Amino acid sequence: MRFVDTNVLLYAISVDSGEQSKAARANEILSSRDVGLSVQVLQEFYVQATRDTRPKQLRLKQLTHEQAVALAESFRRFPVQETTNGVMLAAMATRQRFGIAYWDAAVIEAARALGCEVVLTEDLNDGQDYAGVRVENPFAR
Repeated sequence: MRFVDTNVLLYAISVDSGEQSKAARANEILSSRDVGLSVQVLQEFYVQATRDTRPKQLRLKQLTHEQAVALAESFRRFPVQETTNGVMLAAMATRQRFGIAYWDAAVIEAARALGCEVVLTEDLNDGQDYAGVRVENPFAR
């Protein structure tokens, strides 16, 4: 099973003409049955999809609360890892061990807790292995 980070969900709803290939790739990933995500990813999706100002790399049409909630609920068709005490403590240790941001470490550890060996994201180094959880940038290929 592969773990998807927030940027995969955001690209899936991108309306930017320059991101059509990323949107297509994100939707291809989400059409498969072998993906999981976490509560953190769903929270980040909601915040980014509904905010007035967005990072330049993700140009989205701002979603209403209702639209974002409906999409977040639809993403729950995949296995969703809760943020537990164990995931939090493991993320703290991973942040320290690998020198990455806590939120990135929390994604790695949520993936590990779900049994995922791969995290699909563009936020970490493509090919990097974090003690058995490998990062792949699905948009680099």
